[in-house]
Amino acid sequence: MKPKIPDGLRAIEEKVMAEERLSAEDGMLLYATPDLNAVGYLANIVRERMCGNVAWYVRNQHINYTNVCNKLCKFCSFYVKPKDDRGYVLDPEDVKDRVERYLHVPISEIHMVAGINPKLPYSYYLDIVRAVKEVRPDVAVKAFTAIEWVQIARVAKKPLKEVMLELKEAGVSSVPGGGAEVFSDRVQDDLFWTKADSEEWLMVARTAHEVGLHTNATMLYGHIENPEERIDHLVRLRDLQDETGGFLTYIPLSFHPERTEMTDLPGPTGVMDLREIAVGRLMLDNFPHIKTFWIMNTIDISQVALWFGADDVDGTIQEYEITRRTYEETRQVLTRKQLVERIIEAGRDPVERDNLYQVLSTDREIIEETPVGIPGEIPVIS
Repeated sequence: MKPKIPDGLRAIEEKVMAEERLSAEDGMLLYATPDLNAVGYLANIVRERMCGNVAWYVRNQHINYTNVCNKLCKFCSFYVKPKDDRGYVLDPEDVKDRVERYLHVPISEIHMVAGINPKLPYSYYLDIVRAVKEVRPDVAVKAFTAIEWVQIARVAKKPLKEVMLELKEAGVSSVPGGGAEVFSDRVQDDLFWTKADSEEWLMVARTAHEVGLHTNATMLYGHIENPEERIDHLVRLRDLQDETGGFLTYIPLSFHPERTEMTDLPGPTGVMDLREIAVGRLMLDNFPHIKTFWIMNTIDISQVALWFGADDVDGTIQEYEITRRTYEETRQVLTRKQLVERIIEAGRDPVERDNLYQVLSTDREIIEETPVGIPGEIPVIS
């Protein structure tokens, strides 16, 4: 059922129906309107135009090779300082052990990121990628955020492009989108002043695209940023995608204040998560995919997000250390069966993908045996 479109969004609706690009001013209106259902409806039009009824997922594994980091970001609950006795570094044999732990699962992607540990030499990064490929030769390795790539090039004392080519040869298949945070000098000066700035993050993504590595893009929201900064972030991502065409997926990431230096801030809400998904889908008309990361958004909100612009729910995960309720709680997983059931329950068609969105399985048999929602009906958020 089509919701009533507020007068203030009529011009945006006309642009959406005509497949015209939205302006930054349009984006600000999407944030300002209290009618979230109308924004979600418009985002769903674009989502279904680009992806139909498909909802993608991947059987993947996350490996965080070190929690030692010298960047001191206020929003991070993962890192420990270099001399903290809770710090760890996985050596290549440890990485092999982590991969072997899930050999019974037909994983197609391993996502490998971590802190910035100044003691790790260039050879270490090559060795841990090769360790993954030694155990699982056919797996796609999605590795190293932009700030990690900057650090790797620094310790290698080589140009970034050369380093990327060498790690690509070692087995890196694509690059995750983490570390973008928000493209704002104001926010950076307050929350992550020691990290690469916006232009450096975009430079790393541009270089990855030049060497044939597809990347994702993220935005961390729900802390001290404002709507103008969010829209500027999205427009700059869109501009780079116009230039290179190398981004696969946009992933808005909600800020969770637990165990950070910002515990006085409230946590994310479902309404906030759904709006960010929807605005991202409407603004990033040249991004093929929008992901709802269920670890941060919850699987329940992610089901609704599949009708608010998202076409990807990520994957099985196995273990995740970046966001968690307690320091010890790392086991965060949904099985393939659980993911498929949740996607079907939401009224979408589950399709298993690899890291480049090539189809691995359509799960057609499961779909035909399980009642699904009525295509075209959008959950209403009150």
